[in-house]
Amino acid sequence: MTDWQGALPRVRGKLLRDEPLGPFTWFRVGGAAEVLFLPADAGDLAEFLAALPRSVPVTVLGVGSNVIIRDGGVPGVVMRLAGRAFAGIQVAGDRITAGSAALDAAVARAAAKAGLAGLEFYAGIPGTIGGALTMNAGCYGAETKDVLVSAWGYDRSGARREFSLADFGYTYRHSEAPGDIIWVEATYQGRPDDPAAVQARMDEITSRRETTQPIREKTGGSTFKNPPGHSSWKLVDEVGWRGKLHGGAMFSPVHANFMINTGTATAADLEGLGEAVRADVKGQTGIDLQWEIKRIGKP
Repeated sequence: MTDWQGALPRVRGKLLRDEPLGPFTWFRVGGAAEVLFLPADAGDLAEFLAALPRSVPVTVLGVGSNVIIRDGGVPGVVMRLAGRAFAGIQVAGDRITAGSAALDAAVARAAAKAGLAGLEFYAGIPGTIGGALTMNAGCYGAETKDVLVSAWGYDRSGARREFSLADFGYTYRHSEAPGDIIWVEATYQGRPDDPAAVQARMDEITSRRETTQPIREKTGGSTFKNPPGHSSWKLVDEVGWRGKLHGGAMFSPVHANFMINTGTATAADLEGLGEAVRADVKGQTGIDLQWEIKRIGKP
């Protein structure tokens, strides 16, 4: 046990030492967190951050749908916001407020039920609101920036920070908000519409996703960002990596921008596959593919 672990602040939630993180991710791979913190509520989170020594690294893990936890584990404290305290969804008029642990798809369903259009695309994103805020998540022609009004969270010192849409400086899969913010809640603007019409559009998105993506596999969503003027899946396909094994990892035969764990992959297999593809695409086309999946921890 490191010195800082012996002096961790008291919490009302859970502190777990050497906790394997693979089960918390869609890929089901990776090492352990030195400490995993599951806060009881926002107050518990703020108090812990305020008391935790600044030298201790902090990493936030959501539903684990777009992340590779490296095999060497994650140093410091990994925070996972979950449960009712962080996943609530409320509708007031034409606005929706959702906790950072709320599933994107659940927010889309709540909007549809309330007869609010604009958030249908969230039905096609397998993540949480916290992740959507961080990376300007989007699909099928819409992005978080199109519907977000504001959000708030805590910085590394435990201070509450408020952000308007303009403060995020969103571009494609990128935010200018400080990287140390742990998001707690976001508010979105919808447009009144017939609930049945909204639901029909959501159903179309869900059906399209089920037929074009390997959603039943151990995957992590889109592996690479789309370079300007190009589709990443086409580039992966063109250099011959669709369905080709790299250890226990491969790019799906169903969608060539989705990596899958075939059952025996390590985090090193997955990251190594991604880097091998990046090298081939760069060598054959001159295009430098950029990771969309976040890689966390030590090799």
